[in-house]
Amino acid sequence: MLIDMKELAPLLREVKTIAVVGAVDKPGRPVDMVGRALIDMGFNVIPVHPKRSDVWGLPTYPALGDIPVPVDLVDVFRAPQFCPDHAREALALDPLPKIFWMQSGIVSPEARQILAGSGITVVEDRCTKVEMQAMGIRP
Repeated sequence: MLIDMKELAPLLREVKTIAVVGAVDKPGRPVDMVGRALIDMGFNVIPVHPKRSDVWGLPTYPALGDIPVPVDLVDVFRAPQFCPDHAREALALDPLPKIFWMQSGIVSPEARQILAGSGITVVEDRCTKVEMQAMGIRP
């Protein structure tokens, strides 16, 4: 389901663990800036990248399904054409994440459709760092 940003704050207050899909620690890249900010804010950040074993000094998993702990928020830093596959991965998690978040500039009607009716809140074209800081959200 899509949600108005002002209605998102109570749900975000429940978030502790964030899977960052497309995580890389290359300075200047948006994913690097946001990932580091989420870590600094106190979230349990889990990097997801198919080829890396370490990002931000943290163990990195090749896919969402490989993460051994429940994930509250899936934060996607990949092009829109990859979002449907990540939405399907999110649907296979047990328990389901609360939020599937596509970063600024990323919109995927197909991913939104895949997640429709699942109970997972979908956010598109917004920055987790900016929105959480604006709302004063911390774990």
